[in-house]
Amino acid sequence: MERYEEIEQTIVKTYRKEIWKRFIKGITEYEMVKEGDKIAVCISGGKDSMLLAKCFQELKKHRKMNFEVCFIVMNPGYNEKNKDKIIENAKILNIPIEMFETDIFSRVVKIEDSPCYLCARMRRGYLYEKAKAMGCNKIALGHHFNDVIETIVMGMFYGAQMQTMMPKVCSTSHPRYGAY
Repeated sequence: MERYEEIEQTIVKTYRKEIWKRFIKGITEYEMVKEGDKIAVCISGGKDSMLLAKCFQELKKHRKMNFEVCFIVMNPGYNEKNKDKIIENAKILNIPIEMFETDIFSRVVKIEDSPCYLCARMRRGYLYEKAKAMGCNKIALGHHFNDVIETIVMGMFYGAQMQTMMPKVCSTSHPRYGAY
């Protein structure tokens, strides 16, 4: 058995309750995947987005619905070591990624006021544009509960506002896309 097959089996069997069932519940409860969708799974290189990609591969394998997935990695300016690690991990996991380059890091490094906010907005914009160019109607991001809490706290401290991340969001700047 190949390493990626062991990983897939572990997600569905060993972590059935903790990961797989929760993933399926979210997909079903929020109607995240519909007939004919083409979903761009956006991979940052971290464990959350890599796991999301594997879950979508499993969903595609076992779902009776007709939909497509593609896996995109935006390079905002990673050093070569980090970039190579993402590529290597995608190969181990058998995730066919398409990486594209941007200059986000070099552009936001000079910003003194809210560089994190600007960086996040720019990253999302590049992901929407790439997804659009690939014919996708949705993007999927690997956020989890800790990300939600962190977003709430950062908004309170830096923006004097109380807001959160919803599981399914229609983009206001790119209305064609649902992001989740």
